[in-house]
Amino acid sequence: MNDASTHAAGEPAPGAVEAGDVRHEVAPDGVATISFFHPKGNSLPAWLLKELAHTVTKVGEDDRVRAIVLRSDGTGPFCAGASFDELTRITDAESGREFFMGFARLILAMRGCPKPIVARVHGKVAGGGVGIVAASDYALALRGAALRLSELAVGIGPFVVGPVVERKVGVGAFAAMSLDAHWRPAEWGEAHGLYARLCDVPAELDSQVQAMAQQLARANPDAVRLIKEATWRGTDDWPALLQERAATSGRLVLSEHTRRAIADFSRR
Repeated sequence: MNDASTHAAGEPAPGAVEAGDVRHEVAPDGVATISFFHPKGNSLPAWLLKELAHTVTKVGEDDRVRAIVLRSDGTGPFCAGASFDELTRITDAESGREFFMGFARLILAMRGCPKPIVARVHGKVAGGGVGIVAASDYALALRGAALRLSELAVGIGPFVVGPVVERKVGVGAFAAMSLDAHWRPAEWGEAHGLYARLCDVPAELDSQVQAMAQQLARANPDAVRLIKEATWRGTDDWPALLQERAATSGRLVLSEHTRRAIADFSRR
């Protein structure tokens, strides 16, 4: 029997404009699916980041689960990154650090999850969403799933997601993504290791994601776990590193330059 969970704790107060959810289900074949949604381009406010990290940890500890599919809902972007509405409400460095720690905790939860995570990327990916893709163990995407590290365009910089993106694409490609903040086609993402495979239509994407997840669910769990540990070797310092990076972003978001940039970007 499938087990489903919906978001409850940490939801915005009644009457708030933000809404969305995080859900998960476990199929009899051992494949768990974690889905998230936000009406503003699947952007990530703090409560949604917290719930995603909690769900990844919870599902990873479930003995029935052998593999995890991570996806977002809708037909628009896979993930638009940080919630601009929330960024504009940050008033001090500590609350800024805590907001960006939401991305850090999600990346660390994905890193520490003992089960392989397969990302289903159906649309464009910006900012922190690129970090989610990079933190997945295997990602499949549609050919329209362009990628962009947009942080510098709004005066911040991809500090928290930087280590996990750089780990996948290399220092040179990460530096270029960070500095020009341009959209890169899905083919670029495949060539640089963010995507393992590209699909032409959603039906093919669903089929390939399911096949990969089921393949991993049937594999020797000890071997899969050890492969994951090997690929994440050298990241033991990340809990402290990402805290430092979150503090940096928390300070930068308070600058007048960043405030103006976020306001201009939001009006586009």
